[in-house]
Amino acid sequence: MHQLRGLCHGRIPKGAAHMAVVRHHHSRFRLAPQQLSASVGCEDATRFSARSSLTADQQTSALTNGNSASPSTPSVFSFGNLNVEEAYDLERNDWDATSLSVVVVGASGDLAKKKIFPALFALYYEGLLPPEFHVYGFARSKMTDAEFRDVIASTLSCRVSAREKCQEKQEDFLRRCFYSAGQYDNADSFRELNRRMSEVEASCGKQRANRMFFLSIPPNVFIAAAGGAADYCSTRTGWTRVIVEKPFGRDSASSAALGRGLAAHLREDQIYRIDHYLGKELIENLTVLRFSNLVFEPLWSRQYIRNVQIVFSENFGTEGRGGYFDQYGIMRDVIQNHLLQILALFAMEPPVSLAAEDIRNEKVKVLRSMRPVQLDDTVLGQYRSRQHGGRTLPGYLDDKTVPPGSLTPTFAACAMFINNARWDGVPFLLKAGKALHTRRAEIRVQFRHVPGNLYKHKFGPDLDSATNELVIRIQPKEAIYLKVNNKVPGLGLRLDTTRLDLQYQSAFSQKELPDAYERLLLDVVNGDKRLFIRYDELEAAWELFTPLLHEIESRKVAPELYPYGSRGPVGAHYLAAKYNVRWGDLANDEPDE
Repeated sequence: MHQLRGLCHGRIPKGAAHMAVVRHHHSRFRLAPQQLSASVGCEDATRFSARSSLTADQQTSALTNGNSASPSTPSVFSFGNLNVEEAYDLERNDWDATSLSVVVVGASGDLAKKKIFPALFALYYEGLLPPEFHVYGFARSKMTDAEFRDVIASTLSCRVSAREKCQEKQEDFLRRCFYSAGQYDNADSFRELNRRMSEVEASCGKQRANRMFFLSIPPNVFIAAAGGAADYCSTRTGWTRVIVEKPFGRDSASSAALGRGLAAHLREDQIYRIDHYLGKELIENLTVLRFSNLVFEPLWSRQYIRNVQIVFSENFGTEGRGGYFDQYGIMRDVIQNHLLQILALFAMEPPVSLAAEDIRNEKVKVLRSMRPVQLDDTVLGQYRSRQHGGRTLPGYLDDKTVPPGSLTPTFAACAMFINNARWDGVPFLLKAGKALHTRRAEIRVQFRHVPGNLYKHKFGPDLDSATNELVIRIQPKEAIYLKVNNKVPGLGLRLDTTRLDLQYQSAFSQKELPDAYERLLLDVVNGDKRLFIRYDELEAAWELFTPLLHEIESRKVAPELYPYGSRGPVGAHYLAAKYNVRWGDLANDEPDE
């Protein structure tokens, strides 16, 4: 027991009490020691403030769960005159009296090793996790604690800008990691996990224990694992939250079955359906860009916007992982979740507040205002092999994990419409593909032509090339830029299109931005559900795509072939032309990545 107590005490460096991280949307600021001392009054550990939206059930149990919403307690998270807890309607966790246990179910998988453990370590390094914090791996593979720590150690690294005491922090983080082997559908396995967690939590000497589970496992064992965690590992003194990773089913029926299965063990406020794309820096900045800048919000409608394009492209194929991908295809894997979520966030009406439920209410309204995607407004593609530079780039069907003759699309583009007063008649073009010419994810807003343009004769017959365009580049090299027309310096009158350009790396002096999983894991700890998907939101999203997916599969629609490393199938250009649109990502306004 003395060894366990050693794991729970003495972990936080003395300087940790003098540092807090202020989080407001995409900015983080450090408080000076005297500011923190005045705000917090804690000498040997950082006080963490975090609040979550309260349901009626949560309000009655807030005190027993170790949460305090007392307005008299100073907030560590503040930005100027804005109290972030009040802005987001968040609840406060009292970490002086509470421990935190994070369980990664499926700890031996690629997602856990490549994303979850590095994200948890990054949060720990930045001082954003409570003093009494521990990580538990749970999977079918047999491992000791020492072997598990060796696996994690190979995945950890510090940011270029955060190298101070990196090795020391890694060793401290690894001492907090434990492993428990078991089956996802076995009650005794979860009882053993609960025993180990309870033993460590008891040695920490805290009154309450909060527990968080990340289901990094195949969808066929979601319900069994969620049930085991909820029924046998729920804490009795704090909150229990379960993170569910996509896919959330294959269509409306399977998604509803998954929802019913989870609801049999968990309340909706305990379920965090994660879409990691919503944790991207530029996606979280969407509401800030629109609602805090007068120059944009008045233009955000059909009166000024001609079309909106949401583009996702990868310059690599399935590369031996086609077995999983072939079950879902690009439409389910990217468009129905990532791109549709971005569309809803982009197009929603101004919410009543920044509280999670107010934002998600508006997103649901957008989805319910849309008509289901039609096959006539859809283009499917599949990449084929190609000779390049003296070597053969393999096609999708060359992947040995892909079934022979598969018709699963690796490229899809579709046109969607929102039937409301703000967006009536504006085409939203969504496009996603693998093995294309570049790696890119961006939102492109193309504005209408200037009526009665005095300089029309200077642009020639192609006015489309001279229209304003707002580009929000999500990845890589995050940026926001606006294409405007400008006079070329010199004698005479010659016009050209230039860019008002905000490059994140240069503007904010950050060599590395936080990974999406860092932001989302921290949001779960804080109980902030703004960037997580609610059940009715998921239901509305599937209703838009299920009829199309069933029609494609029943009719065995063959995808158009396109060469590996090309710009995609020709049919995508015809789809855009159908609505008098040109794909903005194919213009030569920036070098390919």
